[in-house]
Amino acid sequence: MKNQDFTTTIWVEQTPAEAYRTILNVRAWWSGLFDESFEGNSEKPGDEFSFRAGGGMHYTKQKLAELVPDKKVEWLVTEANLSFAEQAEEWNGTKIRFDISEEAGKTKIVFTHIGLVPEFECYDSCAPAWTQYIKEQLPAAIAKASQ
Repeated sequence: MKNQDFTTTIWVEQTPAEAYRTILNVRAWWSGLFDESFEGNSEKPGDEFSFRAGGGMHYTKQKLAELVPDKKVEWLVTEANLSFAEQAEEWNGTKIRFDISEEAGKTKIVFTHIGLVPEFECYDSCAPAWTQYIKEQLPAAIAKASQ
């Protein structure tokens, strides 16, 4: 079976610059669903932040690995403890990437969690959660930030 990284795409009316700024502000969109909390920073290369959700069932620490202004954001997951999964550290070493482009007067955002594959125990829980954050929370946060 071939590995298949989790990916999803959205389109927003706002500019790539507005989308980029909002993605960097993780507290604006990676929240509101599962009692999330954050520590640290997420806006400059090398910044690190931790994310907790579900009463501590999900803990990860991310390092901002790559930034291309208005085009790309990528984090490396440096620590993970998914207490609901037997392999609690299966996110370690995975990458969370946003590719941003402008097409036909709209902004296209392709989200990929590199290394989050169907073979992972958490995939059936993590993929739907990512879908909610990316398809619901992120567009609303981008629209709000551009007002």
